[in-house]
Amino acid sequence: MPEVSERVRALHALMTLEEKLAQLTGYWLDRGGEVVAPMQGEMTAGQRDGGALAETTRHGIGHYTRVYGTRPVEPAERAAWLWAEQRRLQRETRLGVPALVHEECLTGLAAWQAAVFPTPLAWGASFDPDLVREVGRVIGGSMRRLGVHQGLAPVLDVVRDPRWGRVDECIGEDPYLVGTVGTAYVRGLQEAGVHATLKHFLGYSASRSGRNHAPVSAGPREIADVLLPPFEMALLDGGARSVMNAYTEIDGVPLAASPEHLTATLRERLGFEGVVVADYFAVAFLEVMHAVARGRGEAAALALQAGIDVELPTGDAYLEPLAERIRAGAFDERYVDRAVLRVLRQKEELGLLEAGAFGDAPPAHVDLDSPRHRELARELAEESVVLLANDGVLPLGGWARAPRRVAVIGPNAHRAEALQGCYSFANHVLAHHPDHPMGVEVPTVLQALGTAFAAAGMPRPDLVHVEGCAVEDEDTSGFAAAADAARGADVAVVVVGDQAGLFGRGTVGEGNDCESLDLPGVQRRLVEEVVATGTPVVVVLLTGRPYAVGWALEGDGPRPGAVLQAFFPGEEGGAAIAGVLTGAVTPSGRLPVSLPRSAGAQPFSYLHPVLGGPSDVTATDPTPLRPFGFGLSYTTFGYCDLVVDESVPAGGTFTAAVTVTNTGDVAGTDVVQLYGHDVHGTVTRPVVQLLGYTRLALAPGGSARVVFRVPTTRFAFTDRRLVKVVEPGDVQVWVGSHAAASADAPAGAATGGSTDGAIVSERRAEKRRVPGVATPRALLGITGAVHEVTNADPRLVGVEISPVPVPPGVRAAPGRPDAG
Repeated sequence: MPEVSERVRALHALMTLEEKLAQLTGYWLDRGGEVVAPMQGEMTAGQRDGGALAETTRHGIGHYTRVYGTRPVEPAERAAWLWAEQRRLQRETRLGVPALVHEECLTGLAAWQAAVFPTPLAWGASFDPDLVREVGRVIGGSMRRLGVHQGLAPVLDVVRDPRWGRVDECIGEDPYLVGTVGTAYVRGLQEAGVHATLKHFLGYSASRSGRNHAPVSAGPREIADVLLPPFEMALLDGGARSVMNAYTEIDGVPLAASPEHLTATLRERLGFEGVVVADYFAVAFLEVMHAVARGRGEAAALALQAGIDVELPTGDAYLEPLAERIRAGAFDERYVDRAVLRVLRQKEELGLLEAGAFGDAPPAHVDLDSPRHRELARELAEESVVLLANDGVLPLGGWARAPRRVAVIGPNAHRAEALQGCYSFANHVLAHHPDHPMGVEVPTVLQALGTAFAAAGMPRPDLVHVEGCAVEDEDTSGFAAAADAARGADVAVVVVGDQAGLFGRGTVGEGNDCESLDLPGVQRRLVEEVVATGTPVVVVLLTGRPYAVGWALEGDGPRPGAVLQAFFPGEEGGAAIAGVLTGAVTPSGRLPVSLPRSAGAQPFSYLHPVLGGPSDVTATDPTPLRPFGFGLSYTTFGYCDLVVDESVPAGGTFTAAVTVTNTGDVAGTDVVQLYGHDVHGTVTRPVVQLLGYTRLALAPGGSARVVFRVPTTRFAFTDRRLVKVVEPGDVQVWVGSHAAASADAPAGAATGGSTDGAIVSERRAEKRRVPGVATPRALLGITGAVHEVTNADPRLVGVEISPVPVPPGVRAAPGRPDAG
């Protein structure tokens, strides 16, 4: 049984079976016609009406589900209701235990009038855990002020296939990036007094063909080395207090019924002592979707035995169906006791068992979108914009003569919803309330451009707006007007991409998986029509997933002069994009996911062994258009004087130091990326893996020495015994501007190796050069015996930065270009 305080143990001893089960369930208030969860209508059909709340909660209640996030409610009025309801629970239920309130908070608190931050894929593009931590702190502050105790974020699923609809909720395709950024969010949220919930444990993003809820066929090594590490970091380094299960099954076993993962891995191996909550309806899905339970009672038994403590969003299985099973002697009540003790301990940690809980007055006014919220939203949005291509058309502030007329074209140019992710309140809930105001100011790209030129010290041009087409229909009747607008302009900004939504309502988001990675609808044709006018064109991709846009980056015909990628950048995203366009902001975002060449190359990860890339033994080429970590700037950066320790004992820490220089004429921020390669392993190893990273701002000509202190656990992997180890042997270490940048990559790393002429493909992969710079690779020897990794081993890379004086009149040399 869990270790708990005497107060919790005494409270538990007083409980009847019905009171115990009530603490293990949620109740969804205000549930109407809004579909915000899978099969919501079918699963909540039997829930009592909210008007019978006193009867429903006569034995108490564990959670109140989305008090603020189910329909638009005025925050202060709702807070007054919640305080009164909590006091009623204290007064009228036998044990007087208040409800724990949980809400979604993936792009900010998902409630009316709350700030909308960039989607998590944009967090990854920023490569800025410190900023994400600040964002988590202000989100948590808003939630705590409203009486919310638990946030259902962050998503720590590692992207495995961009066709999956929930990619915009993820941070990236690299486990270390996901882990460091996700852990930062956990820390920020919990520093504000709100428990973070890690989701979705485990393997959700690896579903076959990127289909939501589809089976997962990952082996134990992929699970341990790719999918699990972000959760390890958020639990062991971030202290996350709650975990949510994944909907999927791994090798035929649903996660909601897997003690191997929810107990053996999560609790026994990782030492997690918090509460595991069910993803909405996941317990019932054991019966109705997975067909491993014969009824709700058996589903409840399987889930509790596996380790799910709380059934959300309602008590569909954990109430009467489970009670009947226990009364019949068919289920051991000790599993209930185990879960109840964990729940009561969590409520004690959150202050809900204190005598003075809710004794204060509810807030009379709550500003959920304060200047501080907007400042952080703007900063994160600016840092997340990725410049994919630029022939010199950007920044517009760099033109010899400022543009006098700008055509702003495209279905996402003047839509606030286009800037927001799937779990924003606007796209998640307000889609069911089309006449309701959004509640926060979300300037569109068109609106933001209206003020951006003046802010950059430029005369305001005439702005001509034409939609051109919709996001996903086939209507091309607006093409002619778009082309006319472009011909009459000095430059055309074409804003295309996605509409986030749920279950078929949109082009990306939960349940909106895709078979093609082409831009939805006729948007590519719109861009091509505008490019054909001969007017300089800037394409802005406002999306929730990376799309195959080789035609815009590498096509044989006319192409846009510049391409920007923005992953749903939130309420200040329009201003951030406008700032990048004018030059007021120098882009510093980097791709947290590889930019795919085609849907047929998926699933793909840059963390592949030699035979996961192009080679003579296959006619297909999965090489991405732009690699993980890629991003251009309005300046350039160089790397030199890489010094790496010659050797380090397995289990120890080594140092890698490099000098980074801004070799251009514009101040900018580089994302310094340290990469590595295990030369020989007892199992196949990736040709390249991110070891560590840091953001570094430099003035023109400025230099800094960056020192990485890297635990050898960054080279750890699961061996043939399924034990995570650091093996002795040689590894290569280098600094590059992205995952494919390497000044001296070994022969075969990019081509799949040589068969000494035994096999030569007549359709060899095309050699593609992507802009980038890198240092030479340094050889490091890991010495000693094999080191078996434990929870006590360090996981995080330390970084120290010191400025390097540059003599007057001396400009540093540019970095060494990569070899291709």
